[in-house]
Amino acid sequence: MKKFLWLISGILAFLPSISQPKPAGIFGHHMVLQRNKPVRIWGTATSGESVRVVLGQRTAKTTANRQGQWDLQLPAMEAGGPYTMTIEGKGSVRFDDIYIGEVWVCSGQSNMEWSLSDTDSADFEIPRANHPLIRHILVPKQVSLQPEADIKPAQWQSCTPETAGGFTAVGYYFAKNLQASLGVPIGIIHSSWGGTHVETWTSGESFFAEPAFASLKDRMPANTDSVFAMRSRQLQAVIVRVQPALPVASEARQYRLEGFNDQSWKTMRLPGTWESQGFPELDGTVWFRRKFQIPAEISTKGATLYLSMIDDDDSTFINGVFVGSTQGYNQRRIYKISAGQLKAENTIAVKIMDPGGDGGIYGDARDLRLEIGDVRVPLDGNWAFRIERMAQEALQLGPNAYPTLLYNAMIHPIIRFPVRGMTWYQGESNAGRAKQYRMSFPLLIKDWRTQWKDSSMPFYFVQLTHWKAGGGNSRNGGSSWAELREAQDLTLRLPHTGMAVITDIGNTEDIHPRNKRDVGKRLALQALAGTYGKDMPAQSPRYRSMRREGNRLILQFDHLYEGWEVRNPYGYINGFELAGADQRFFLARARKSGTEIIVEADEVPEPIAVRYCWSDDPHDVNLFNSIGLPATPFRTDNWKMKTSGNGFTALSRFPPGKGPLPRFSPYPERSRIPAGNAGPSPR
Repeated sequence: MKKFLWLISGILAFLPSISQPKPAGIFGHHMVLQRNKPVRIWGTATSGESVRVVLGQRTAKTTANRQGQWDLQLPAMEAGGPYTMTIEGKGSVRFDDIYIGEVWVCSGQSNMEWSLSDTDSADFEIPRANHPLIRHILVPKQVSLQPEADIKPAQWQSCTPETAGGFTAVGYYFAKNLQASLGVPIGIIHSSWGGTHVETWTSGESFFAEPAFASLKDRMPANTDSVFAMRSRQLQAVIVRVQPALPVASEARQYRLEGFNDQSWKTMRLPGTWESQGFPELDGTVWFRRKFQIPAEISTKGATLYLSMIDDDDSTFINGVFVGSTQGYNQRRIYKISAGQLKAENTIAVKIMDPGGDGGIYGDARDLRLEIGDVRVPLDGNWAFRIERMAQEALQLGPNAYPTLLYNAMIHPIIRFPVRGMTWYQGESNAGRAKQYRMSFPLLIKDWRTQWKDSSMPFYFVQLTHWKAGGGNSRNGGSSWAELREAQDLTLRLPHTGMAVITDIGNTEDIHPRNKRDVGKRLALQALAGTYGKDMPAQSPRYRSMRREGNRLILQFDHLYEGWEVRNPYGYINGFELAGADQRFFLARARKSGTEIIVEADEVPEPIAVRYCWSDDPHDVNLFNSIGLPATPFRTDNWKMKTSGNGFTALSRFPPGKGPLPRFSPYPERSRIPAGNAGPSPR
């Protein structure tokens, strides 16, 4: 009898939890709701269940429809709090510590995803991050072939030294600057994913309505099972191309050994990702082996092994002896070799673990070497390779496998949540098709405005900074990164947009510059001036017009405020180049004259075109306005672009795997970089 009563009491205790109304996952303790807009609340309940929401002194009621969905609005409220929200039905849910203020969505790829704890100011900033009126919610990563009704479970967090390290760094500094100026609570909805393309963030409704993409709609898979089956076939085809079959564990353990016979292995030229050498579907564990000789008289000495960069993780062996292991695709591999470990003839074996995206040994060929004192032994060239296993993650549906996947899973579920506007940091993964970005990026902005039913919703974005990428510039075939920056700049034709120029705060060696403080600050300047009407300088200098005087071009600019600041003791200005009718560009001398810039080059006696910062890596910018913002990169010509003809074709050759740019992994998509001239990849 006691057992029976215990069972009944357990069931009764459980019933309220399964019958209470369930609000959407975007709602929770510590959240910020948008001021001066109707407060919209929605969720699920039992069909026909009456739902009542109370927020402060405001109340609204509705009834769940046949599908168990409910949706209601409360009147707009002024900034303030804290409030308590109660959602009542057959049961009740209560959220505490709610504020009304300004809410912004922060989205994009890895540089938006980058956390405060990984920035160069983390040690100073995080212990001082006591900002109780700044709140942050991270939308969990998820992909979907269809628009989802809700996000995975997530939590709003108040900004404290204990929580701030996990915030989006750009979003944190953006919110900090807004809150200091406006004096109201600031909410950040952080929905980003490293290495992703703009196309995956755009709704199918807008994407497939664009004529350039309309034909792709019928080739979207019906479900994830079909994706899994297709990827399985693709991966099996890769194995067959390389070797008879995957090895058993006992065989793979011998790959590190000095005397192992690898004569039957195929070869690959290193450095260079395996994606760039004909294996775009390859994700998993791959072994590389190479023999090298050194003079016998120095073989007993210690040495240093340089393996450039490896994507993602490695374990490295010399003559069967373990010499080092490193995790992280953007870490340089430098291993010490003990005296006596080398011989006249040696074998190096490198085990690379890559769960997805680009993989292999990449970087500058000069960084793939062995050094013994003053003797340098090059290690670039052909290496034998064999696949040990394929990554299970490679069978998954990744965010770049098809368009719309991240919109469906990480944007659509929150479009009913009223917000003030958007901040966006993305483009690295679209640089290979920069010309098309002129269409696809504005398409996303207009799409999100349509989805939020706000045609004038502010949208502020970050222009790409400098990074070595493929080393492109005007004199060696063009620059895809410069063309992407131009596409971003052209997007300012849309109303209620703004761009933060950051060419001065990049990192040649790392696509993820650690200075996120100035990025967030410059985005906040855009919002404060453009959305909140603050009378303050906020823009970078922008090219306006030019005239020719003999062999010189005289340039005029807007947004100088109190004038130019040239950060060079002699007044030399970097980054300008000139071309004549032959379309050949040469580096130019440039100097300021009042508010104008005078540009000339001995090699161009009759200049007709000027470019500024037109390269992947304009790392030496030194031209600023009086408030310290760098001049916006530009060109005056409209000559053929490097990325002309490069379009979104991810469905054409590798559904649902890798298109012209690499496919998703847990560390997805990165820029496609020529073998032997690669750098770390955008995540």
